[in-house]
Amino acid sequence: MSDVFRARQPKIMAIANQKGGVGKTTTTINLAAALAEVGSRVLIVDLDPQGNASTGLGVESDERTYTTYDLLLGDIALTEIILTTDIENLHIIPATVDLSSADLELMSNEKRSFLLHDALRQPAIEPLAYDFILIDCPPSLNLLTVNAMVASDSVLVPLQSEFFALEGLSQLILTIREVRQSANPALQVEGVVLTMYDRRNNLSQQVEADARDNLGAMVFNTVIPRNVRVSEAPSHAMPVLNYDTASKGAEAYRSLALEILQRQAGAAA
Repeated sequence: MSDVFRARQPKIMAIANQKGGVGKTTTTINLAAALAEVGSRVLIVDLDPQGNASTGLGVESDERTYTTYDLLLGDIALTEIILTTDIENLHIIPATVDLSSADLELMSNEKRSFLLHDALRQPAIEPLAYDFILIDCPPSLNLLTVNAMVASDSVLVPLQSEFFALEGLSQLILTIREVRQSANPALQVEGVVLTMYDRRNNLSQQVEADARDNLGAMVFNTVIPRNVRVSEAPSHAMPVLNYDTASKGAEAYRSLALEILQRQAGAAA
């Protein structure tokens, strides 16, 4: 890929929203695939105990010998934890339900908020030359999500195009502000991406108008449509870009990836 788009260090991005069912994991998988498609080297860190990002990329349960639990609390070499996927340039650190107990175990660790930060900055990751690390957060503002924010350069927020969509966003923004004040002053909001958008639906249009009025340039130009191909792709264990490469959903995630790359290039200029 062009050197103008390549950072010397990977850009680490948390995909977060404490509300479930907003397209967080879908966005993680498909944004990662879209970035990989244009030549970026991408690592997904599955930080959700449900492990849906791992399943959605075809990582079977018996392949998850080591997981994000080991990344945070184990003493396992990073190269043992990272798995390749069927997508060129796209790797993953998978998750299992074991991660659900990590929150309690982290509480007794005095560096509990920095474990993911330190794990993703160990020397062993440098030779892997990732351009992006995307962290799929759990649907809650727990210690795992705080770890993701402390480890990240920015937070990408998927926002479902439905009634009360903006409610709850204030709590997420407050958490980001608290992390800035306490542990990661450089943390930015990468942006808000509207998901499950139906142009035929007046409600979707109203949610978009409200979001742009309230959040301005923070909202990406790209919106992710409600698209049956996007919904079907996880059951086939692949991103929609591979399941139906010409679908509206696939094109939308390509557009989102391009926006992110352009923003990064603009910030570096």
